[in-house]
Amino acid sequence: MQKLIITITADSTMSYPRNPYNPQGLENVAEEYRRSVDAGASICHLHGPYTVDKEFQPDGTKLSDLDLPGWQRLKDLIDEKCPSRPIIQYGIANGRFPQRVELMDQKPDMMSVCFNAHDECFQPDPDFEPVELYGLHSRPELTEYAQLTLEKGIKPEVESFHFGAVWNAMRLHKQGLLKTPMWTTLFFWPGGTWTPPTPRMLMCMVDHLPKEFNFSVSVMDAADYWQVLTTSILIGGNVRVGMEDNPYVSDGVLAKSNAELVEKIVRIARELGREIATPDEAREIVSIGR
Repeated sequence: MQKLIITITADSTMSYPRNPYNPQGLENVAEEYRRSVDAGASICHLHGPYTVDKEFQPDGTKLSDLDLPGWQRLKDLIDEKCPSRPIIQYGIANGRFPQRVELMDQKPDMMSVCFNAHDECFQPDPDFEPVELYGLHSRPELTEYAQLTLEKGIKPEVESFHFGAVWNAMRLHKQGLLKTPMWTTLFFWPGGTWTPPTPRMLMCMVDHLPKEFNFSVSVMDAADYWQVLTTSILIGGNVRVGMEDNPYVSDGVLAKSNAELVEKIVRIARELGREIATPDEAREIVSIGR
């Protein structure tokens, strides 16, 4: 079995806004990534500064607006702090397409691309209004994403909230626009593209996943989080941890840093006989040059 690749996503501003341990400011966010890489993470899923649309736009979308210089600054800070060179994966797949095309010029190793429609709803605290995101990622848009990332040497992360995303990715692979091994993250998140966060559902998805994919798992459900991630480790998958997905290190107990969440999944993996991939080993598995 391949070594375990751990993705860390440190920013929970949108998903858990009342978490008192959210890192504030780019310097502190970058430091959270450094601690997490030292603890065993090899992919840094980044959110540079952004804001979410307050209202629906004329085109029917409700997405994110990105502060491009802020993204560059965060990437530079992590590069400075992490000599082991973890994989830099640009997130916020709900950003508008033209801005995300501009982000490619910052040369991240990977870029998250949602291969199904965006329909997300975050409301961990019932006293807060939900954060809702909507957007249709058409096949022409996905084709352009695939063409541009191929030209620029950026590995797409295929975000799969349901199996239509895998169908879209395989279609582009057959057209020669996505190279193997492809990398997908299976998302178990709330909203209209929800998939039940259970070990049984994960097993079902993996049973149907084409051999051309490596996969990771992201869960935004504190009750089933560690159980589903442990199942991924057992069946040869990879995992994503961090305060964006789930800030609880155990039932009702908030992690004081993202590194605590990495340390816990490292302990679980080693108890189950999976060793942890270094950034260099992760680059080889994902098929990304240094």
